[in-house]
Parts: sequence; C-alpha cells; structure tokens
Amino acid sequence: MIESKIWLSSPHMGGTEQDYIKEAFDTNWVAPLGPNVTGFENDLETYIGNQSQVAALSSGTAAIHLGLVLLNVKAGDEVICQSFTFSASANPILYLGAIPVFIDSEIDTWNMCPIALEEAIQDRIAKGKKPKAIIGVHLYGMPFQVEAIQTVAAKYQIPILEDSAEALGSKYKGQKCGTFGDLGVLSFNGNKIITTSGGGALVAPSKALKEKAIFFATQSRDQAPHYQHSEIGYNYRLSNICAGIGRGQMEVLDAHIALRRKMHDFYVDYFATIDGITVFTEPNTDFFSNHWLTAIVIDPTKTNGKTREDLRLALELKNIECRPLWKPMHLQPIFEKSPYYGKKVSEQLFDNGLCLPSGSNLNDADRKRIEKEFDVFFK
Repeated sequence: MIESKIWLSSPHMGGTEQDYIKEAFDTNWVAPLGPNVTGFENDLETYIGNQSQVAALSSGTAAIHLGLVLLNVKAGDEVICQSFTFSASANPILYLGAIPVFIDSEIDTWNMCPIALEEAIQDRIAKGKKPKAIIGVHLYGMPFQVEAIQTVAAKYQIPILEDSAEALGSKYKGQKCGTFGDLGVLSFNGNKIITTSGGGALVAPSKALKEKAIFFATQSRDQAPHYQHSEIGYNYRLSNICAGIGRGQMEVLDAHIALRRKMHDFYVDYFATIDGITVFTEPNTDFFSNHWLTAIVIDPTKTNGKTREDLRLALELKNIECRPLWKPMHLQPIFEKSPYYGKKVSEQLFDNGLCLPSGSNLNDADRKRIEKEFDVFFK
C-alpha cells in the first residue's frame, strides 16, 4: 500500500479563513475589491512595520513587474538580478523589454554576491549602460547581505527592488524583510509561508507610491466619470475573496514560521552525524530566516558517491516530495545570452543541493517517515 504523499510545501489553513470569506459572500463583496483587501493590507503593514505601505496584488510576479514600472524601467534598460532564484524574479524584466544582468551568489546566504554586484555595475557603466535597478532576493527565506548590497547600491545610486516573495517574517538585525529596498515584493502563492490561493503584494515606503501602484494595478483609470486612460495599466489587484483567505492566514503566520523553523531544526539534528551533508542555515545571529524551505547540500566525495539526485529519487519512491535547488537564471535557455558576473557558486549549489519537505503542517509521523528513509539511504 502506498502511503500518503509528504509534500515539499503545501497550503496550511488556520481555521478562520472561511469566516472572512463567508462575510464577503454575506455582504456581497465578491467584486475585485472590498473590506478584506483593505484589512489584509493593514494587517501586513502592521506586521512588517517600518511605516511600510502595502498594495495587495494578484501575484508576486505582478508586484515585481509594477515595482520595475515604478522605478521607471524602460525597454533597453539594464536591470541587475540575482541569478540563483525562481524565474519570476527575472521574467518581468523581459515584460518591459529591458535586459537582465545576472549576478552569482555568495556561499553564506546563497544570495547576491556584493563583490560580483559591484564588478558588474562598474563593467556595465564602462560599457556605457548604467543599470536602472537591482533585484535582490531573499532565497528560501534567508535574508541577503543587506548592508553590503545597500552600500553598493547607494554608491552607484541604483534603487533596490527587494524580492521577499519567500521571506515574509524573515528578519535582518530585527527588521522585517520586504522593508529594506526602495520597493519590496511579497508572495502568497499556494506553497508560501501563508497563502491567499494566489496573490502577492508590493511594499512601498510612502502612501503616494502605494497609490501609484494601485493606479497601475487597476488599469490606470484616470479620475473621470467615464473610462479614461492616459497611461498603460494592468489588471493586477487582489480579489476581496482571496484577501479574506489572507486575513485568516495572518492570524497564524508567526505560528507557521515557528513550525517551519522546527522542521529545519529536525534536519539540523538529523544530519549532525552524517558526513557530507550541509544544512542551509543562518550565517550568524544578524539573520533570522523563516526557513520557508529547508535545503541541504550533498558532497558525494563524503557520502560514498551518493548524490542529491540519488536521494531525491529514493524519497520519490516512498512518496516523499523533494526538489533540486533553483536552476540559476544564467543557465536557463531563455536567458543564456544575458550578461553574467561571478564564479560558479550558484551552479555548484544547483548541482548538489536539495530542498526537503518543509511545510508547517508536517507532523511527528511525517518526520518519522522521513527519518526512516534517511536511515535507509545514508546508514
């Protein structure tokens, strides 16, 4: 008999989401906007702090796209982007006809290398093309080297679009991710820390920028009794129904982060005695990761030749989902002609890294199943 599937990261409801949805139906707020959207935005603004203003949108990808629009990125401009990330970080650059310039990772946080970043900026300027923006990513919930990246960005006066799609609740020196860039991005996709079924948000430092984002997200409709449009707009606003799910999810966000971190601790404890396995964790106490996904790197020279793909397939046979780390963008067919700066850190991580089941809804029985299969594989 095949046991039930252990998922990498599945949705985890808190129990009150349906109350907000029912209220929307009872009051007939099933149109795109409504009280849940406003309430969800207020909840997020209170949670991440730093006087942030939040515009709830249909996806994190939409938030990146609008962020680039607000940063005045145009066709032909160059935008620097972390290579080691999901394609949604980079695709909106192409939406605007701009040119992505990819940067390798550093080994401590797996995020954008500040040294390679500055080398890239200097080289692009020397080639007559100063980058218009920097997209930095907090990968798997791990904050990037905030101060180092900010220092480089400030030196060359290039704004940061902070991709915190995977990092809601993560912190650097006590400050919540999503609040370090000129603009920030959140995601509430089905596999994230909390979900609205599908959705995202743009984090802005001012109410004026939030309102401009909402203007673009609602088809750029001018103030007029008729439909008039002087700028290109988009249908990017989050629905009132989905926002209701988000309001219920906000009530359990910190509890779900604690459960994700508990899963991370489980893996740290297990692999403490296994040679050749490194668990991705915070480099020091300045960093606090929500551990959206726990990942490991396998050194086959220390595991009798066993690779991350061997482990993935062994777990797949037992109905346990794992996934290789993100394939770097500079290796993707669609971006293979894009400029790239750095060494091979992200390539080596991709070759040897594996994301493990990390959901906040995993229980002791799930952990025992995982541990049993680890024992078979490693011992």
